[in-house]
Amino acid sequence: MKHILTLLLALLHLTAWAQLPTVEPLGTYYVITEDGEEETGDVNGTVQNAPFRVLFTANPTVTEGYKSQPWYEWILWKADEPQTILLRRNDETIEHEFRESGTYVMQLRAIFYAEDPAVGDYEFPQDDEDKKLITFTLSESKLEFPNAISPNGDGHNDILRPKDGYKSIVSFHAAVYNRWGQKLYAWDDIHAGWDGKYKGSTVKDGVYFLVVSAKGSDGINYNIKKAINVISGFSHGDSTNGTENNE
Repeated sequence: MKHILTLLLALLHLTAWAQLPTVEPLGTYYVITEDGEEETGDVNGTVQNAPFRVLFTANPTVTEGYKSQPWYEWILWKADEPQTILLRRNDETIEHEFRESGTYVMQLRAIFYAEDPAVGDYEFPQDDEDKKLITFTLSESKLEFPNAISPNGDGHNDILRPKDGYKSIVSFHAAVYNRWGQKLYAWDDIHAGWDGKYKGSTVKDGVYFLVVSAKGSDGINYNIKKAINVISGFSHGDSTNGTENNE
């Protein structure tokens, strides 16, 4: 009976050690949409616009027989340049902002230290199939503006702002001038725009000039200078097109 109890205790001990620790690396993105709202989600396998932030968390499970504080190493590279390490950090949780286009790969390595040196530490990953890589893409940039606005309060083309579909703009400045070179309005938030007013009053219909200086995540510099027609008398549904289609 004594031998049976000893065997059972030994089996329980082996079972406890069989429960190996693990990590579940997760990348959670935070972006501002064109509507100015914050959007969040799992970044793995997604295509994002710059700039955007990602919170990387290890999510460890430390089992019996291992110390509570593992060692971590986050390693970031681009898929087409695996030999160039862009980031290397040793925290359980890290945050990083991405501003350059390309496909990124993030890997987490961890070592769980055994309380009993005879057992040996446990390293993650054990092999290539267990790497649990986090992969995502930052898109190339795009920025266009319409030729006209109709600031009449009908909810269509009332504000001069980038056309829908702009993406991956990491720096931005725009200004509107009248034909005499007087600055009427300027803004640095790509989600904002000009409502066709100067000192609280809507400007007269006519031609105004937009000057934009911006930079994309792919390194493209946007130096836009174009004439903008202000047509306050135009209303949505008129037979004329141009402002209705935001062209």
